[in-house]
Amino acid sequence: MKSVNRTDHFVQMSSKLFIQLQLETNEIKISVGKKMVKVKISMVEMSPNEIHFPENLFQLFCLPIQCYKFHSIYKEDSHSLFLGPVIGLVTDFKNNGNEEPYFRSIHSFCEELHHGLTENGGFLYIFSYPEFSVQGYYFEVGKWKSAELPLPDVIYNRIHSRKIEFGKKYHLFRQRLTELSIPIFNDRFLSKWEVHEHLIHENHLHSYIPETNLFTKDHLAAFANKYETVFIKPVHGSQGRNIFKLKKENTNLILDSSVKLHPANKQVLLSFEEIYQHIKPLLNNRIYIIQQGIPLLTYQNRGMDFRVLCHKNQRNNWKATSLVARISAEDEIVSNIARGGEIMTPINALKDSMSLNDAKRLIAQVKDLAIETAMIIERKSTGIIGELGIDIGIDQEGNPWLIEVNSKPSKNFEDGQMKIRPSAKAIIQFCTKLALDTTSEMEDS
Repeated sequence: MKSVNRTDHFVQMSSKLFIQLQLETNEIKISVGKKMVKVKISMVEMSPNEIHFPENLFQLFCLPIQCYKFHSIYKEDSHSLFLGPVIGLVTDFKNNGNEEPYFRSIHSFCEELHHGLTENGGFLYIFSYPEFSVQGYYFEVGKWKSAELPLPDVIYNRIHSRKIEFGKKYHLFRQRLTELSIPIFNDRFLSKWEVHEHLIHENHLHSYIPETNLFTKDHLAAFANKYETVFIKPVHGSQGRNIFKLKKENTNLILDSSVKLHPANKQVLLSFEEIYQHIKPLLNNRIYIIQQGIPLLTYQNRGMDFRVLCHKNQRNNWKATSLVARISAEDEIVSNIARGGEIMTPINALKDSMSLNDAKRLIAQVKDLAIETAMIIERKSTGIIGELGIDIGIDQEGNPWLIEVNSKPSKNFEDGQMKIRPSAKAIIQFCTKLALDTTSEMEDS
């Protein structure tokens, strides 16, 4: 799609495209995002699949004047042509006046999505929910530029803060999307207890789930008596923050923390009452879970688990898009990259622990478990879910264990050598599917 310098709503279309779309009239409606405009088509001999918009039509659609590659669907019954998708990514970031915005941990991923969508067909912009329908940022000539942009066909939620998602303003934003019939996927964080409740009632998953309960004094006493290692995790935590590990060593109990400057770091305690009195104030009245510690395989005496990125595809099926091993930093109790961990291929991570054939079999099992988990979480959750990061550990007998499920998985995984990584391609495909699914809801503006 290109621009022509005209002042009416005449649209030039290649003759081949006119015939391909089987248009029976030159008066149709064109939809971009949630905007629909009546136009008159003029057939022109030019490159196949090309449409030329007059500049005022770009302005009417709130599109920056540039060349676009779009998918198209023509609906004969309503004489309407859908062009898209227009994808909005909502996140939280600081806008420092005229300076280029910085989208925090997903900044480079946003550029990757832009490039992938430009290749695949579509238009991406980034916005913060208070500025929805007023301002967004699109990528052009190596920079993110501010403009009034079209209402999107679909929204991908990458807000970093649970506090924001619990707030009234975000709730009003969600209501507005419902009124506009704009689908949003991964619309909120999942809590650890919510995930546990979804999974524990699936009998076939019991052998993969560590025993878990909400933190109370009685529950902590029971877990401390039953297991050599116990983890205490915030229900609404992420990136390995504020996690405590209680471990029996001879007659002592060692309390460790993922916060290295924390006063709890490597405290030697003698009695359960000491443990409880020491831990309770550190939880800051937040809700925590207690989880059975599993003796997992290690890599060179460092903690190890596996992150599986799962995505819905255009056929609405879950697929394992990528799988990496996460190796913890030395003296860390978690393997999160945000806490100094590193990634490697699963085969390399497992080669010291088992044969190549056993490693391949185990990797396939881990992927299958992740996909099954994603299907259950989606089925039991509200809203649309299109992406999940699933953490799985392998015990010393070679059995997989479900550690955690994340609805806002980190984008610092996968092979960074590829220009457009599989996870970005998967997001683009799912957004395109959602956009095409909602074209039947287009209305005249």
